[in-house]
Amino acid sequence: MSSSPVPRRELKDKAVDLLLSDQFVLYLSVFYVLLLAPFLPMLVTPANLVNVLSNMWPLLIVAIGQTFVLAIGGIDLSQGAAIALTSVLGAVLITGAADPATFANTPIWGWLLTDAGGPLAGVDHGVVLAIAAMLVAAVIIGLINGMAVAMFAMPAFIVTLVAMMIFSAFALWLTQSGNVANLPDDFIRLGRGDIVSVYFGAKEEAKIARRAIYSLVTYPMVIALCVALAAHVLLNRTVFGSQVLAIGMNRKAAEISGVRVRRIIIAVFVISAVCAMIGGLLFAARLEAGRPTLGGGTFLLDVIGAAVIGGTSLFGGKAKVIWTFFGVMFYVIMASSLSAMNLSAFQIDMVKGGIILCAALLDVLRTRLKRERVR
Repeated sequence: MSSSPVPRRELKDKAVDLLLSDQFVLYLSVFYVLLLAPFLPMLVTPANLVNVLSNMWPLLIVAIGQTFVLAIGGIDLSQGAAIALTSVLGAVLITGAADPATFANTPIWGWLLTDAGGPLAGVDHGVVLAIAAMLVAAVIIGLINGMAVAMFAMPAFIVTLVAMMIFSAFALWLTQSGNVANLPDDFIRLGRGDIVSVYFGAKEEAKIARRAIYSLVTYPMVIALCVALAAHVLLNRTVFGSQVLAIGMNRKAAEISGVRVRRIIIAVFVISAVCAMIGGLLFAARLEAGRPTLGGGTFLLDVIGAAVIGGTSLFGGKAKVIWTFFGVMFYVIMASSLSAMNLSAFQIDMVKGGIILCAALLDVLRTRLKRERVR
């Protein structure tokens, strides 16, 4: 009779260990797929895997930028606007042709955009120059947000909400809601180009299977993993990252300990805007057009939801890039499964909202469990 509580306590400790593990969301993703696979066999097909990963990489990059902001206890609502504005700017510079019927009434027609295309169309390294211009625009957006929050002590929510409204409207005004297409192949390749394209095998089935596997190795994957690796080192392996988390835990204590809080906050918002720009670049390249509506709708909720599901705290002071990676993976798998269930867009959004709420509640529970263990 007296031996029964011991295994029960051990089982509880193991459950808590699992809940607090960095790999918890990874285990949850595997369990989710195994649970639904018998009912939705398309989830485990190579074609769906390719589709899931193609949707995952741009979202991962944007969510990494949001992770840095959440780590200081802030939020960046302007990421969608940064995506829209930078994608339009890059597309306008390198488009090979523009329809006068669509763009003749825009403020950029005749001097920046003509029927012959943009100023960098056909220019050597034009794509590189356009990406550089997109980067500069993203840095400016990040500086504006960061300086408003750091220098004037304005709430990040209000600052980035206003920035979202201004920059998204500016992108729509520049093109009068028109999509800028006719982009060069070098740019489009960044969005979905396969790096490995050599297939072996005599049978057609073998070629198809290998092609599905090789098509996973794309430029978006390489770019996203490079960004994730750099962000992981920066946030979780450097003094800068420690200072970011220290600000999120207690800004006053960080200031007293000598952390240059204002500089860190500005840098964090610049990182967020740059990550949004890179994600927008991949979206624009994949869609073969710069769209002023990119990053709109519920996209920002997807970004924040994926970061929170991974384990990044909305209260600041707790964030890891690997958590965001797992959170994005789970979120994209979940979205794919919901689409396979033929649910309406309204039903999908309701389910997503419920899962984000559960993730926030889970964050509170994990924080409480960690405090209890420290005691």
